[in-house]
Formats: sequence, C-alpha cells, structure tokens
Amino acid sequence: MNLKTLLENKELQPYLLKARYGVEREGQRVTLAGDLVDTLHPTTLGNRKHHPYIQTDFAETQLELITPVAQSISELFDFLTAIHEVAYRSMNPEEMIWPISMPPMLPEKEEDILIAQLDNFEDVLYRRYLAKSYGRRKQMVSGIHYNFEFSDELLQKMFALQSEIKEYTAFKTAVYLKVTRNYLHYSWLVTYLFGATPVSEARYFEGDERPNEPVRSIRNSSHGYKNHPDVKVSYESLEQYIVDLERMVNEGKLSEEKEFYSVVRFRGGKKMADLAEAGIRYIELRNLDLNPFAPCGISEEQAEFLHLFLLFLLWKEEEAPAHIWVTDGERKNEEVALEHPLQATRYQEEALETLIALQAFIEEQGLRVSDGLMATYIEMVKIPAETVAGKLYTQSQKTSQKEVATKIALENHARAWAKPYQLAGFTQMELSTQIFMFDAIQKGIQVEVLDDRDQFLKLSVGNHVEYVKNANMTSKDSYIVPLLMANKTVTKKVLDQAGFRVPKGREFSSLEEAVTAYPEFAGQGIVVKPKSTNYGIGISIFKEGASLEDYQAALRVAFEADEDVLVEEFFSGTEYRFFVIDGKVKGILLRVPANVKGDGERTIEALVAEKNRDPLRGTNHRSPLEKIQLGDLEKIALKSQGYDITDVPAKDEIVYLRDNSNISSGGDSIEVTEMFNEDYKEVAVKAVKALGAVICGIDLIIPDHTIPASEKDAYGIIEGNFNPAMMMHIYPHKGIGPRLTMDVLELLFPEMF
Repeated sequence: MNLKTLLENKELQPYLLKARYGVEREGQRVTLAGDLVDTLHPTTLGNRKHHPYIQTDFAETQLELITPVAQSISELFDFLTAIHEVAYRSMNPEEMIWPISMPPMLPEKEEDILIAQLDNFEDVLYRRYLAKSYGRRKQMVSGIHYNFEFSDELLQKMFALQSEIKEYTAFKTAVYLKVTRNYLHYSWLVTYLFGATPVSEARYFEGDERPNEPVRSIRNSSHGYKNHPDVKVSYESLEQYIVDLERMVNEGKLSEEKEFYSVVRFRGGKKMADLAEAGIRYIELRNLDLNPFAPCGISEEQAEFLHLFLLFLLWKEEEAPAHIWVTDGERKNEEVALEHPLQATRYQEEALETLIALQAFIEEQGLRVSDGLMATYIEMVKIPAETVAGKLYTQSQKTSQKEVATKIALENHARAWAKPYQLAGFTQMELSTQIFMFDAIQKGIQVEVLDDRDQFLKLSVGNHVEYVKNANMTSKDSYIVPLLMANKTVTKKVLDQAGFRVPKGREFSSLEEAVTAYPEFAGQGIVVKPKSTNYGIGISIFKEGASLEDYQAALRVAFEADEDVLVEEFFSGTEYRFFVIDGKVKGILLRVPANVKGDGERTIEALVAEKNRDPLRGTNHRSPLEKIQLGDLEKIALKSQGYDITDVPAKDEIVYLRDNSNISSGGDSIEVTEMFNEDYKEVAVKAVKALGAVICGIDLIIPDHTIPASEKDAYGIIEGNFNPAMMMHIYPHKGIGPRLTMDVLELLFPEMF
C-alpha cells in the first residue's frame, strides 16, 4: 500500500491538520530552594486512585499531570496550563514543580526515595519491582508523553481511496505502524532538537555508569531509564509486536507488557490484549525531555512540529526492512544523545535535508503553520546552541543547572500564584466559572467545556453526569425557578404571599407612563430598576426622593436595560447578600456601594482611577471586584450629593458613586457570615424555599442585625437571584470568604466528599 501516493490526494488537504492530542507531564516536587521535598502527595488533590488529571508516578514526590483528549493544540494547552495551575495551588505554597527532566540532588540512601504510596497494592508491588530491577534513582527522571491520533475523518478518507486493505481497523494499524517505524528511525532528530538533560545532578548515578557529560540527553541515551538490552521487539507487524512482548514476559525479561519502555507505545485499549482486537488507536511518543523554557514542560510550537513531523513520516517512504530501519535509528539516537550539546551533530547534513523536505511537504500540501516554525528548527540544526539542551547548558555554565532550574521554577511558581482567583487557560470565562472549574479539577471531577461563551460545563464522575451553567445553575433547580426570579414582579408576589416583607411599587412598560406616575413617588425614597436584569445593571436609588429630572434620567437608564421597569419604595438599612445552598446559608456578604475616600488633593475622577488599579478589580466578571465606572448613573449619584467628578473631597471623606451596592457596579464586598445569628439565616432559607430554589442569592435590607428578625420591619427582601455571583463571596474585599464552589460540587457529587 502506497501511503505516500494516498496523502498527495487533494481531497485530504482539509483534514491533514485535524487530530486528537493528549499530554502526560511528569515532574518532581521541590522546595523553593530547588531541593527535593520530603512531603507526601497533596491531600487537597482528592484520591489519586481515580483522579483523571493529577496522579503520582514512581515516587511520592513525582507528580504526573494528564490532560483530557483535546481536538486542537490550543485546547490541549488550555487544559494543560489549567492543570498545572491547579497542581501548583494545591501543593504547599513553599513547593514548586521542577522544570527539568533530571531530578535535583537525590537522597544519599536510595531507600530514602519514597515509592508512591498508592491505594492499589498491585501498583505498589509493581513499583517495588521496578526499584529492584532498575534502581530507584533511575526512576526519578521525568519527561513528556505526547499522545497523538490522526483524525478519524482523515483516516476514513484515506481508507476509502485505497482498495488493498479491506478492513478499517487493519488500515489504521498499518498507518500507525509505518509512522512508528519512521519515528523510531528519526528519533535522533527529536533528541537533537528537544533533548534537555545535558548533565546529571548529585547522586543520580552510582559507580562508573555516568556518561562523559555534558551530553544532549542523558534520559534518551542508554544511561537513562531504559529497558535492559536483551528486551527486543519487532515493529514489522502488530501480530509480531504482540508475540514478541508476550515472549519477553514469558522469558522473565519483562514483568508485564507495560514495563516495555519504547520510544513509541501503541495504544488500543486499557490492556495490551486489546490491541489484537481493536488495533492501534493512537500512539504515545515517550522520548521528549521536559522543556525547561516552556511553563508546561512542552511548548505549543513543539506540539505543532510533532504533528507535522508525524504527517511527514506517514508520507515518507521507508528505505530498509523494518528491523534494519528501526535498529539504525536506535544507533543514531544513542550517538546524538551523547554528543556535546554545543557541537554540531554528526548527522547535521541529514537533519537539514529532513527538515527541508518536511518544509517542502508542508508547502506542497498547502498546510497553514505558525510563522517561522520551520525556520526555527532549521536554525537549531545549524546552531546547536539554539537547541533546548544547548540553551540549558549555556545558561548553566554561568551558574549551575540547579540555579537555572530553580530560577525558572520560581518564575512558574510566581505566575501560578499571581492571580489565585483565576484559572489559566480559561481566563476568558466568568470568574465564578473559573473557580468552579479549578475546584472540580482539584477534586478529580472530569470537566468538559461545552460552550465557553455561555459558561456551560459537563461534569462527570464515572457514569454520574451533571450539566452546570455559570457555576451554580444546575439540575437541582427546576426550569421554572430561574424564570420566576428573572421576573422581579413575580418574585415579589411569591414572597409577599409567603408572608415576607417586600417593597411596594409599580411596573411600567413605557417611559411616558412612568413619567406620568411621578407624583405617586415624589417626596419619598424610591428605587428605579429594570424588571428582569442581574448584576445591578440599570438600577438607581434615591434615598430621599428624586427630582423629576433625576427620575426621568433614571428611567431612561433602566429602559435601556429592559423593556419593563419597576419603581419601588426604598427600604432604609444595610443590604446583605445571603447565599443559600440546599437549605443552608453558606455565606453572607455586606456589599458597600462603589465609593472613594478623599485625600484633600485629588479629584473624584483621579481617586476612582487610583482605586481601579487594585489587581482585584477588573471587568466582565473576570476579577473578584469590578472597576468603578463614571457613567450616567454614577454622575446622578454624585449630583444628589452635590458633587461632580472634578470636585476634590476632603481628607478621609467617603464619597459614594452608586446607591446600589452591587459588586458588579464597582462596590466593595465584606464577609460577615459569623456576625449573624440563626434567625436571619432562617429567614433567608425560608424565602429561598418559598421561591422553590436550591441554589439562590437572596438580598435582605436590615437596619440593625442585632434586633431579632421576628420584630416588625426588622428586614425587607428586595431581590432573589437565580444566578448569584460566587466570586465576591470567595474573594471578598475584606475577610476570608467561604469556598461556595466546593459547596456546589458537594451538592452535585456527594460521593467525592
């Protein structure tokens, strides 16, 4: 079968860059000084027995981070970045992930390297066997496993264009066998470009087995973690591959099939026996050292190059029988791995020819690739100092490899902790959703982003599936609940009929009608707000009453947000947000309207600009606090106090720019849950129950929280929220907030808590 001819068919061009990807990244946990930790796997990461994202490799100190299957490289790195950030912020803040494959200095006694303490005793026994067979020190090296699957669309199209192989599974297997043989032949080129273990750290080697350092890749040489030399397997056919592996096990050269540490591993199911039935579904490349200059240990450029390289290897003809072709590649790889990292490889000419041929293949196929991608790798062949090993060794010469790695690790650590309220890779989503995803990943709940714009997620644990929108809209609430609370008139009627005090008022569907009714509200405190909006949009509050001019301005703002507007009586007192989950108050927040504190020198406009520089303030619900705006509503609020934005308030004078206290309009949040007794909490729980909700934010106006809730006019309920923002509770302006996202997850997946 001529796969080269098949790939040149123009019908395939739209499918060539489609694939499925996955990455497994290993890494040692170290102290901020760059020394191996002596702590156990973080308990915050749930049970690693079934954790889909964060596991432990050989040693208790060795994390393994695993992405879900991704449909694009950008999706792959979104998840890989997010998982890294979860791992970092789940560890002790004084720990970080070592960025290079070579472990830092190991314990003096080999037995002090602690084997992973796993629940499954068979897994522990297997690691004990590896320790005895290969030594614990060799196991401590880390790397990247790159999982790759050609798109089913591409392979189906190719299958349809040929007639030699009659069965699709057999065709896929033939494709991956050819790619694998070619990859094994050219693995030396990957080692040259991406090898990054030039020197060993203290106590990695024992006796005289150390290579003549520096080299390109200790890990990918015979001095790395390799099978014993007598382990030999054929790649000529899948049948022979399976037979050889079974023979290696029967002869005692391998304990089981998974001990076979080839540069490429075939994947067809959970067990090796599944390969015979299902064929090869995807391949796992295992010869990638950690790239210290990429925060996740591998860069998007590397992933893109590997995809193109694998396509090229599928196209390129093999030039010798399988065993000779593969053996020749193994020999070259050993030579290249042990070359000095700053010297030109002895296969420089062949490397250039191969990359130039790859570039020509890309151009002939009309593939769109990142600007300068191939030029970068061609330059690496010409200038060895530009390779990953070359850069690492050059920088290490100025100080030491440990100091370089520690500096990089500290930078990664600082980046992960810089904005602990965000989830890297998903910062385009609302903050509550980011926090919710962080917690789900941390607990080992599988997360699939169904629609990032609409904040729609699919969560699963085994066969248990839950769909969540905006981090708190779940199947626990019936469809009618958000519809009820989206309509503020209906909300008030339901609460009023249940015996709760709510503001009196009227609903208007036109500006003219509302203006005509002005005499009904003149001289009393009122609130003008849209009927069906959240986040405090379009709300104006007049505590002492409004002039006709201000009343009309407030109506115009409200009608911009909704076609129906409410004008209600104003309840005096302090507004508190009670967050109720499943019949329990989980958090209470005092929300202070947007404000600035005068210094006697700067204008209100300058003070707002200064306050907005707070890193906790942002826009579009991507930060715990929102930036203060200076729009029409703020100017109305200032005017009612006799100010405009160019005035200079007296020193320590508080000037409010809003009357409503929504955090989404620039307010400050203060955690006050412990300040309240049970009576007001009971009011909130009963009100939420009256609305039929399970997850709800309920807003109470309370003049004096020390007065019992049973007294007349002790409180008033002004709003129920079916989509209450959680980030303002979790990261308040003052105080330590409750982790409401974890409470929602516990409601949905009690089996994980």
